[in-house]
Formats: sequence, C-alpha cells, structure tokens
Amino acid sequence: MTRLPTAALAAALVAAAGPAFACPDWEARPHFGDIELSAGFEPDPWRKRVTAGGTIDLARCFSSGESGYVTTRPDFDLYWKGTSDQLTIAVESKADAILLVNAPDGKWYYSDDYRGSDPAITFYNPQEGLYDIWIGSYDGSRRNPANLVFTEYDY
Repeated sequence: MTRLPTAALAAALVAAAGPAFACPDWEARPHFGDIELSAGFEPDPWRKRVTAGGTIDLARCFSSGESGYVTTRPDFDLYWKGTSDQLTIAVESKADAILLVNAPDGKWYYSDDYRGSDPAITFYNPQEGLYDIWIGSYDGSRRNPANLVFTEYDY
C-alpha cells in the first residue's frame, strides 16, 4: 500500500472535490471605491463610471430567482446619511446589466430590467448606513462600460 504525504493527500482531496464557488461578499473592499452622500446632495443625479459584469452566477448564491453574473467584491459602496423620501440606485449600460444591493437592513435587493435592459432600485425613506452595490451582467459578459447613478428625484 502506498501512502501519500499529507500535502499530496490534501491536494488530491481538493482536486476531487471540484472547484469551490464564491458568492457576493458584502464585507469585501469595493472595486471602484465609495462615497458618502447626504440627503439633498448635489449634483443630483450623481454618476460614476464603472464596469458591469462578473463570473459569479447569482443563481448559485440565491434561491429567490436572481439571475446574472457579478464579481465577489462589491463594485461600489454608498454611505448614506440623512432623511429623504426616496433614493434610487440605477445603472446605465449598453450591456444587459443587473443590479444587486445589500442595504443597511441586511437585506438583498435585485433589479434586472427597469428601463429597457437597465436596472434600478428605489428605496423609499432610505435607511442611513452602508449600501454595498454590485453591477453585473445578465449573460455573464465582462468589462462592459456602465454608469452608476444615484438620485433622489423620480427616475
């Protein structure tokens, strides 16, 4: 009987188990930075150039019908302060983009097609705190130019 050294055995077990898959990690550092905005911010709308897409299949991470692909790390973090009637987070892209947000209440929010193939989520009476934002693509394409939009106006 041949015995494998411990390191070889561990490598064999990892290879046999197949590749692990990741899911969105709200604790990770965002790809495109962050901003603190307060109710009544100017200019409104506020825009940031980002890239839509990723390789993480949301269907493997959520069981409530979310579809599309994102990165593990958030694309952007919004620190929201103040009281407002509404705050909309939107994405404008020529790609079929999706939007995933982990809000201060710990809940996940998802949008696929709000205006054409552009997603948007409106928070009414938005909570103060951290909004982790992923800008993905419906079809798994990557490196799609996009604009992330924040507005308190009707969108």
